[in-house]
Amino acid sequence: MRYCLALDLVDDPALIAEYEAYHQQIWPEIDASIRGAGVIDMAIYRAGNRLFMIMETDDETFSFEKKAESDAANPKVQEWEALMWKYQQALPVAKPGEKWLLMDKIFQL
Repeated sequence: MRYCLALDLVDDPALIAEYEAYHQQIWPEIDASIRGAGVIDMAIYRAGNRLFMIMETDDETFSFEKKAESDAANPKVQEWEALMWKYQQALPVAKPGEKWLLMDKIFQL
């Protein structure tokens, strides 16, 4: 299954550069957590301070609920998420506490 998500970064060139630097080589525990949840492929794109994530997942093993439970129980993932929040900000349409928002597909060729 393919999922597309969006999130904003704090609109500060220095912070954006730091965020991108962290993503040049993510922590091995984060890589393991993502792959272990059933994510087969993931890419993040940026336009200005808007981020767009594409995830390809294994339908049999991935669910957002299971990923959230696993992340909540993983101290290293919690450390990473807290660090990343320094650079991230919720989209204007996000509810309190929401970060990456699942996007609705509105067109396919």
